[in-house]
Amino acid sequence: MAQPHPNYPHLFSPLEIGKLTVKNRAFSAGHATRLIEPDGTVGDRLLAYHRARAEADIGMIITEVNVIHPTYAPANRLSTMSDDCIPGLKALADMGRQYDCRMVGQLFHPGRVAGVSVDGSIMPTFGPSEVPDEVYKNIPSPLRTDAVYELIQSYVDGAVRMAEADLDGIEIVSSMGYLPSQFLNPRLNQREDEFGGSFEARLKFLRDILQQIRAKIGPDKLLGIRISADEMDDEGLKPGETAQALQLLEADGDLDYFNIIAATTASYAGWMHIIPHMVHENAYLAPMAEDVKKHVSLPVFIAGRINQPQDAERVLADGQADMVGLVRAHIADPQFTRKARQGRPDDIRACIACNQACIGHGLKGHSISCIQHPETGRELAYYDKPKTDHPKRVLVIGGGPGGMKAAAVAAERGHNVTLLERDKRLGGQVNLAQLLPKRAEFGGLTTNLARELDLNGVDVRTSTAADVAMVQDLAPDEVIVATGASSNLPQLEHLSETATVLDSWSVISGQANVGKSVVIWDWRSDWVGLGLAQLLAESGCHVRLAVNGIVAGERIPSMVRDHWMGELHKLDVEVVPYVRLFGADEDTVYFQHVTSNQPVIMEGVDTLVSHHAPRRNASLADDLLAAGFTPKIIGDCLAPRTAEEAVLEGLRAGFEI
Repeated sequence: MAQPHPNYPHLFSPLEIGKLTVKNRAFSAGHATRLIEPDGTVGDRLLAYHRARAEADIGMIITEVNVIHPTYAPANRLSTMSDDCIPGLKALADMGRQYDCRMVGQLFHPGRVAGVSVDGSIMPTFGPSEVPDEVYKNIPSPLRTDAVYELIQSYVDGAVRMAEADLDGIEIVSSMGYLPSQFLNPRLNQREDEFGGSFEARLKFLRDILQQIRAKIGPDKLLGIRISADEMDDEGLKPGETAQALQLLEADGDLDYFNIIAATTASYAGWMHIIPHMVHENAYLAPMAEDVKKHVSLPVFIAGRINQPQDAERVLADGQADMVGLVRAHIADPQFTRKARQGRPDDIRACIACNQACIGHGLKGHSISCIQHPETGRELAYYDKPKTDHPKRVLVIGGGPGGMKAAAVAAERGHNVTLLERDKRLGGQVNLAQLLPKRAEFGGLTTNLARELDLNGVDVRTSTAADVAMVQDLAPDEVIVATGASSNLPQLEHLSETATVLDSWSVISGQANVGKSVVIWDWRSDWVGLGLAQLLAESGCHVRLAVNGIVAGERIPSMVRDHWMGELHKLDVEVVPYVRLFGADEDTVYFQHVTSNQPVIMEGVDTLVSHHAPRRNASLADDLLAAGFTPKIIGDCLAPRTAEEAVLEGLRAGFEI
């Protein structure tokens, strides 16, 4: 008998599910990657994405959703609507077996909450009844009874194809306000046929799907459902309703497990918990799984904001769940499970729950990635980093995220790398970002990259301001310049000398006193304006947030923005969109509406805090070019953007040497 793991005995114990054994309790829950082939099948990109995690010891991977019916068949979704899906799914299954990783496929229909389009037009949506949703503003067409039976058959046909592809199991997506949960919900299901009315009638849709799938696939394949224990919305499913449904389904004997999550995509409040960002406590949804376990005996899974092996171990040890979902944990570090098993928790690149390049990319229709680990979603190009046959002396100037990534990658490939940073600390603008309310975890970006520098043997020299003479003395073969950007006040004709104007960076760092009444000029419409408004309002200031955009936080993921807007509402922060700064005097700030050109005047102001376009720190790069060097210029000193672009360009620069 194998000895228990010394640090994580529960996480690294096997689990019997149905007739199969999973080697450990870590799993990746289904999530959209946008790595699908144009015909809706599995190709090399998706295989490479999952292989990076499967080969690194994770116990189970649940693939992203597979659509099952023409009423919802957008591009960039896996599809089981024809036998064309079988070869790709079989390739996934074979890959999983190669690494003793169980592979499970998801079957999916969103019902009324379809949020994408096939050709730019609004597709019709379908649901149990004509009840619109809050987020997508869809008004669904009620499904005819014969159409309901057709959909049930489509789920069954999809499961049969998955079984033929030899996946280890099938999971029905009944979570987050999707179609099966809409049938179950008495506030959404107002039908008068056999699928509406009593609780058992509302359960019939899901029950028929499960019973017919089990009859077709036999007893050896796993069959589970993913369901929200609490949809966390007035109109959503309640915990008691979910528990009652699970008890009845368990008694039917068709299921092998329950995969628990929370919330609904149908409301703004619900969406904030679908992919919870850093304001939420680690593993905060685990008590929901614990409550479910009080009502059922089958294995219960949980996912949501679990990014450390000790948190996963605690959830399992406390009996809150039997399997722990570590989705973003493995997006940020595909080697998460292996590093934990090897007793290397400090080497794990912990997810910081910023949501910027994982779900943030998906919301824009782009493939999945991670601001810390841009290799994610780009596995075919960058995941394997072959050692160079010709090591070079590489000098990286600038110790922000871009420079750190460039240095780490170049060193990993075998080059001799020196990194110079002007300040005492590495991190650049990350050191400011982590000071905003409930954003301390963003500092993990620096912590994780610093660990990579250490592991790869980079010579890091802080408090070292580089110039051309220093570079010439060091005589590197390659130079990467990542000197970032600096804060910048707007140049305005109508700005009185009596106005008190401060830049956002000095206020965040606590270097300036703003008084009691503050106007924030938010040109960038990103995290900083929202965070500054919360920071100052919580310190007792009266805050007005003037935004050069259609909404504060226009450029950040919606669930992050929506949470922040709720916090500002509670703090009585006045948010004024669609304005540009015109001028200021002693106690008044003048704006211009961006479309009407009419004045917007804010009086009784002590301080104007400006979050304006930063200025490139490009002088050293220009001097090096003039001196005959050919540096690679990356990040904000090339063009001010975000940490994501800096790290991605650092990866590319380090990889290409």
